[in-house]
Amino acid sequence: MAKGKRDLVEVRCPCCEATLQIDPELKAVISYSEHKKPPSIEDIGAAVQKLKGEEARRDEVFQKSFAQHKNHQQVLERKFDELLKQAKDNPDAPPPKKPFDFD
Repeated sequence: MAKGKRDLVEVRCPCCEATLQIDPELKAVISYSEHKKPPSIEDIGAAVQKLKGEEARRDEVFQKSFAQHKNHQQVLERKFDELLKQAKDNPDAPPPKKPFDFD
């Protein structure tokens, strides 16, 4: 059957990191072994602490976003008042160009 031991070419898949052993003469995959993934959670205590830290960070980001949203109307009013003041101070200035005027 076999004419002797042939050298197999070992190739690692860049996508799934599986190991393939290929016979170059036959141009066929002889052996296949999947990549062994390490356990996602090695220490339960460390994972719980990480999740508690994430909860605090999410709460902080939410509070910051909430305060920004709450203040947004005042910012828009201030910008409008400033632009209105500039328009009244310099009535001879040409109006700003509209986006379709740049073409």
